[in-house]
Amino acid sequence: MLSVPLNPDIERRLSELSKRTGRSESDFARELIEGNIEDLEDRYLAEKAIAEGGPRLTSEQVRKELGLDD
Repeated sequence: MLSVPLNPDIERRLSELSKRTGRSESDFARELIEGNIEDLEDRYLAEKAIAEGGPRLTSEQVRKELGLDD
């Protein structure tokens, strides 16, 4: 179980959406989390990598490592 405090405006909008569609607020929260977790992981892992330093690669080096160059 997860309890998340929301901004009152967001809470109102979520409640209205729930009433208008007949879906639960939990359904929408689940959909939002599942649809965005990968982007959040990418963002925060990238920010961490930048903050910690380490090797920097050019786009050409990345393409080569990923096998995208012919």
